[in-house]
Amino acid sequence: MLLLFVLFIVTFGYTDAGLGLTGQVPDGLAGFVASQACCSLVAHIAVRRFAARADPLILPLAMLLTGLGLVLIHRLDHSYKERWHSGAMAPGQLIWTVAGVGVAIAVIAFLKDYRRLQRYIYVTMAAALVLLIAPAMFPGDSYGAKRWVHVGPLTFQPGEFVKVMIAIFFAGYLVTHRDALTLTGRRFLGMRLPPGRQLGPIVTIWIISLLVLVFERDLGTSLIFFGLFVVMLYAATERTSWVVCGVLMAAVGAFAVGSTEPHVKGRIVAWLHPFDIYLPPDQRPPGLVSDQAAQALFSFGSGGVGGTGLGLGHPDLIQFAGRSDFILTSVGEELGLAGTMAVIVLYALLIQRGLRTALLANDPFGKLLSLGLAVVLALQVFVVAGGVTGLMPLTGKALPFLAQGGSSMVANWLLIAVMIKVSDGARRQQDL
Repeated sequence: MLLLFVLFIVTFGYTDAGLGLTGQVPDGLAGFVASQACCSLVAHIAVRRFAARADPLILPLAMLLTGLGLVLIHRLDHSYKERWHSGAMAPGQLIWTVAGVGVAIAVIAFLKDYRRLQRYIYVTMAAALVLLIAPAMFPGDSYGAKRWVHVGPLTFQPGEFVKVMIAIFFAGYLVTHRDALTLTGRRFLGMRLPPGRQLGPIVTIWIISLLVLVFERDLGTSLIFFGLFVVMLYAATERTSWVVCGVLMAAVGAFAVGSTEPHVKGRIVAWLHPFDIYLPPDQRPPGLVSDQAAQALFSFGSGGVGGTGLGLGHPDLIQFAGRSDFILTSVGEELGLAGTMAVIVLYALLIQRGLRTALLANDPFGKLLSLGLAVVLALQVFVVAGGVTGLMPLTGKALPFLAQGGSSMVANWLLIAVMIKVSDGARRQQDL
């Protein structure tokens, strides 16, 4: 029933966008509805067959966010074609959606027990590190950051898959070394600081995240990578000192890199002075070269509470990033504050289901794995939404499920599949 409701919402949205753009029902409506119905039906059958006890909200929430993303990209294709003469992205995004759902179905069907992942945590982390440093090995960059790997005509972002892999590694590692990490250290300012020897893991992760930030200029992946480790470390040890150390080290590293690395520094300048881009060139702060941050704020402001209506705004003024990093501005302008809050609530519900699964799981690995997957999703939504709304510097990451991007779509559906398997296992454990 929830999936049927999702199908109704996205069908209505697709139709409404077409009417707003051209005054007519869009020609591809039947194909769009058929593709969404097929993906929903096959995924539902797979979940009922291989993970029948899984949380019933996870799949509908993911399908609704994915469908809304396709509606927005289709709507943006029309305006981008008229203003910037760019090609359509919606057909390619639909193909990647089918691929992502297919990967999720395969994981749900063939991963019999999520606890098997604990056997391969070091292999998983080794593969994650290779993928993490791979973009630095390729020449050139895209829009200032090196987060893409080019293989023939295809490009993909390894960082999108790394976030799932490091969640698996951290869950397994922290379960194994929990006792060592909770050893009593010296007392300082009312807190028990970790012993020097036990600071090794957090220092290592800190250094790796800084290397990603320096060599690949990927602020978003660095923040997610380090934030995930600190949150999971606190959940495993319940020691506030780890959080304090993590926040201080993150602040020191961010200040050092932000003061020296031009690309990261430029993002910070754009965050602090977004409207200075409209000053004469000789009066602008050094490093300020883009008006995207200012246009995003204009877009949110013009949407008001109720929005202009799908197809009746001007989100294409964001230029090239409107379908990826800044797709939330389309929601803010055309669906207003109400629509933006609805989208954020959908993410919050999906994150909450992951946290609830962590509470239900009886085994420590399942608890930490479900927590890690929920935290990864929460951190990515936070850094993207925070960047486009002016809460923090832009990171260039894709908004999960909504934004255009094949790597992001497949990786996020992989995350959903693992979350469903953990949920199924946790609920089965509760029944025993």
